[in-house]
Amino acid sequence: MRKLAEVLCIIESVNASAVIISDPYNIRYLCGFSGGEGYLYISERRRCLLVDSRYTIWARSECEGTDVVTIKNGYYEYLNGYISEDRADYVALEGRHLSHYEFEQFRIKLNCKDVISLGDEITRIRMIKDSCEIAAIEMAESIGDDAFSYILGELSCGMTEKQVAMKLEMYMRNNGAERLSFDTIVASGPNSASPHATPTDRKLCRGDLVTMDFGCMYKGYCSDMTRTIVMGKADDNQRKIYDIVFAAQTAAIKKLRAGIRGLEGDSYARDIIAEAGYSDNFGHGLGHSVGLYIHEQPRLSVTEDTILQPGMVLTVEPGIYLDGLYGVRIEDVVVITEDGVRNITHSDKSLIEI
Repeated sequence: MRKLAEVLCIIESVNASAVIISDPYNIRYLCGFSGGEGYLYISERRRCLLVDSRYTIWARSECEGTDVVTIKNGYYEYLNGYISEDRADYVALEGRHLSHYEFEQFRIKLNCKDVISLGDEITRIRMIKDSCEIAAIEMAESIGDDAFSYILGELSCGMTEKQVAMKLEMYMRNNGAERLSFDTIVASGPNSASPHATPTDRKLCRGDLVTMDFGCMYKGYCSDMTRTIVMGKADDNQRKIYDIVFAAQTAAIKKLRAGIRGLEGDSYARDIIAEAGYSDNFGHGLGHSVGLYIHEQPRLSVTEDTILQPGMVLTVEPGIYLDGLYGVRIEDVVVITEDGVRNITHSDKSLIEI
């Protein structure tokens, strides 16, 4: 009921009488349907999920408190029927999610005075997680923790990045994960200097730093973690870079709390990396929120003005990337509290030598 009440407040604030939800993550959040296709119509009088016959049984099994309607001749006939019955002169749309063409089609085909484009207002409802959402994220993260423990016993020189990624993915799928929350990153040696590298046929070699960034989904909610290990013994420079990243992450986790802005949170790690002389080698933000989608709002970045609140769930993932040599990233997921954070990632963060 809280979610529905917030949606009704949003549409009232823009002088609309109804909203058509098109973002599949927002649809799941508001009615439970995980199928990814359809439209959710919400007004004071009704909450209806419109799907085609491929999804009817699926949707009815997931959507408690929402009418599931099977469309036969396109969506507009049904939507216009609701608009007429509700006397909805102005209808809100998720303009940020729809293409310009899709938005204009709604404007042309809906029988209302006008359509209103919402910004991120519906998505912003998802920023603060309730206890059930946090529990699902925590369970997904624990599967990731177990996967990391497993892969440490499997790694050896001669394995390819693709083979490591496959082993991580199969472990998570076989141990409670519904699916992956994003494409697994395994990057070794010079490949690890690319923050979003794709696993290749490169073989792990002695002396390589290997960065593994992976996650899975549990009850629709995502996990995310990154660890960097070394094959063999780390040299002095590798250990120096690792220690800087570790110190930056430790400081950020210690200082993060409700009431600060995302850009301030980002600075807690960024300042340490800059003081060590590597400001140009940390190009991405410190973190992002996780939930039904792997990259949610708010973020920890130099441009994020949002104030952190209890119940927000964010990654903390500083990194240093040296082109042509290697990169180091360490990532945990934390829950924001009034006076700090609760870290729900428990894997070892010391520099592990295989």
